[in-house]
Amino acid sequence: MKLGVLTVPLYGRNVEESFKYLSELGVQSVEIGTGGFPGNTHLNPVEALDDPAKVTELQQLLKKYNLTISALSCHGNPVHPNREIAEKDHNDFENTCRLAQKLGVDTVVTFSGCPGDHPGAKYPNWVTCAWPNDFGEILKYQWDEVLIPYWKKASEFAKQHGVTKIALEMHPGFCVYNTASMLKLRAAVGDSIGANFDPSHLFWQGISPTEAIKALKGAIFHFHAKDTRVDKFNTAINGVLDTSSYGSLVDRSWLFRTVGYGHNESEWRDIISTLRATGYDGAISIEHEDAFMSVEEGLEKAISFLKPILMYDSAANMWWV
Repeated sequence: MKLGVLTVPLYGRNVEESFKYLSELGVQSVEIGTGGFPGNTHLNPVEALDDPAKVTELQQLLKKYNLTISALSCHGNPVHPNREIAEKDHNDFENTCRLAQKLGVDTVVTFSGCPGDHPGAKYPNWVTCAWPNDFGEILKYQWDEVLIPYWKKASEFAKQHGVTKIALEMHPGFCVYNTASMLKLRAAVGDSIGANFDPSHLFWQGISPTEAIKALKGAIFHFHAKDTRVDKFNTAINGVLDTSSYGSLVDRSWLFRTVGYGHNESEWRDIISTLRATGYDGAISIEHEDAFMSVEEGLEKAISFLKPILMYDSAANMWWV
């Protein structure tokens, strides 16, 4: 395994400053935003594709600071019912794949997206109930007419550009948000579809990360290290479907936290061990979204927490294996 960081929170620093800072902290890999919600401040695919020197410069910086790229990230909604939004996120995905090929990166992280409830819709419609039966009709339209056809074409494009791992983050609000929906899309599209496994989005849904990892054996392509603190008192009153602002630090049912501030070290050791047991040996990429801490404090605490927990060496040569 490699200790990694999604560099998006470091957009206040340029690429070299970010790489130097992370390298000095013992980080081994970086996940770089190339569009969509993460933006492209550190790596603009269009500019890099137009200027080969920019690709060479990035590769030299990676070598200088002893870093590798774990994935390029362009989290977006390429099936958004607003055509302008969908086209932008789709273009970001395709340009990310083109750039990944030039960089020798085989993994792109994004969202599955969520369509509207009919062809003339203006906004995405995330279905969470089986009844009334209208919701089943919405799901049928979203999956059969939009989501599956889109990702079949997109995965073929990705393969043509050396991207064999489309790591979809299971995120509520999008069609792929839990284990079952991930496996459903993978079964419909093919094994180039897998998970960017982020426990923070699973914790508050009541999903056990270790059990989900077991169920997704062979389908986990990337991993985000981010935690969630569930407030048992607020949840007891309002449940976990919380639409209040993330800035409501006292009143929300749950909040994203730096690893170790939502679940203890034992829980995270189990997660890392289960990843190893099911064959995942890639990056453990820290994503900072903790409203209580600055970027530097959050990243540094997460790095210190994870360093002794990760398993860096392969166990394949042990006599009992």
